Amino acid sequence: MVHPSSISVKVSISSMMFRITDIERVEHSAAWHPDTYEADRYTLLIVVKGKGGLLQGRELTKLAADKCYWLNPGEPFRIVNECDAIQYYRLSFTAIQMNSSGYEKYAGEIVPDRSELAAYPFTRLMRLTELLCESRQSRSEVENFSFQAKFNELLAFLFEHNLRTEHPSNPIQSVELTIKYIHSHYMHPITVKQLAEIAQVAQWQYSTIFQELTGKKPLDYLTDLRIGHAKEWLFQSTEPLREIARRVGFSDEYYFNRRFRQSTGMTPRQYSESIRGKIRVKDWTGHEVDIPESPKRIIYHGETLGDLSALGIQVIGTSERFKNGYSQEQDEYNIHDVGLPIDPNKALALKPDLIIFASADENQYSALSKIAPTVTFNTFAPLDHRLNTLGRLLGREREAELWLSSFNAKVTDMWNRLRPVIKEGRTASVFIYEHGEHLFVMGNSGLSSALYHPYGFQAANRIQDIVEAGVGFAEISPDALPEYAGTISSCFCRITSCPDVRRTN
Repeated sequence: MVHPSSISVKVSISSMMFRITDIERVEHSAAWHPDTYEADRYTLLIVVKGKGGLLQGRELTKLAADKCYWLNPGEPFRIVNECDAIQYYRLSFTAIQMNSSGYEKYAGEIVPDRSELAAYPFTRLMRLTELLCESRQSRSEVENFSFQAKFNELLAFLFEHNLRTEHPSNPIQSVELTIKYIHSHYMHPITVKQLAEIAQVAQWQYSTIFQELTGKKPLDYLTDLRIGHAKEWLFQSTEPLREIARRVGFSDEYYFNRRFRQSTGMTPRQYSESIRGKIRVKDWTGHEVDIPESPKRIIYHGETLGDLSALGIQVIGTSERFKNGYSQEQDEYNIHDVGLPIDPNKALALKPDLIIFASADENQYSALSKIAPTVTFNTFAPLDHRLNTLGRLLGREREAELWLSSFNAKVTDMWNRLRPVIKEGRTASVFIYEHGEHLFVMGNSGLSSALYHPYGFQAANRIQDIVEAGVGFAEISPDALPEYAGTISSCFCRITSCPDVRRTN
């Protein structure tokens, strides 16, 4: 992303008039799989919930809640969100420029080289957006004039934060630069006064803006950053604590001990001892987690519980809805129900030493990670990827390799036996219809992944695009179903309202 301080205005906004043409609140469920859309007007996307990606050509911009994005006319884009539901406002508007010959429609760059826009405080942007959305219905001439005036107030707010003028850069841009400074200089002495001076912002204003941007006070943010780096040194080094404290910016070993205990609930020495016999892994959604080398009490909250059965792993907790298809021998083991969605209190009562959590919900992850080491896991990945990942997590790589080898041999033998009765080029597709509200086509996961085999069925053309993109499933419109239907199609009705569950009747 290009920082605002490097941007110069290519067109004078004082010579322009802006008119909003449409505003709507949009919500997409997880794995919504839209076609590419080309805006014929300027477009603002204001995300209020969830996360995903904004795909423009080959360039992917991350979408996140409390962020605003700008699109120029004629720019094809697509919103992708395989893991999360996402909600956003979409505002469309036109621009008219005044020149020597009069007025003409303008469709060039206004905010050059930007897609994500700064907006501080974001609550003000939301308030203006909600007011516009509430008054978007039919209006009198005076109400329409007021409606357009509110929209121009919103644009002025965004221009103030994102267009460079002859004046110094605004406070939010300056504070953003100091956050980068903290990450580069955390090992050195840093004060709020020093940071405010770097930003050229009054100290009281600096702290307010900093907390709005990060959710933390400046010194709390700095301390958490230092503690995070200290954990890494404690994991990989046997250096004395005073040396580790010095490396991460604490000049006083005793103060380091106190702040570390306040942050983690244990002293640095206790933390160092607690992580012995652990391995560091990076999970599906990017967390780096220290987990036991040989966990004994595992909660597995995901629909592919049979993956653990294949590796000979017993679990102490799951959801009752995930036990469908779990081996009878394992089911005789006392597996406790932790609910769907998972109930942190029920999970805590089981005293797990590892939680495997098949979701990208950061709020739930945060709650579970306080109970025990927690890793996210993609249950919609292909079978071999799932088994190998679990094998690495649980020290069962050899078991995963042997099971997959045996399984693949059996699958090949099965399709060889069926080759005489399956005509070449036959296609298959699998759909899930959730409560008559959401229709999903399966790609790299579930029954469909077992059907697609060199000796078996092929994916229908539109589904092949999903498979090649590595997507487990995608939501489609019922009207589009014929485009995805293969020679043989199966449709299941989901019996749970949870979008991640694949148990069917």
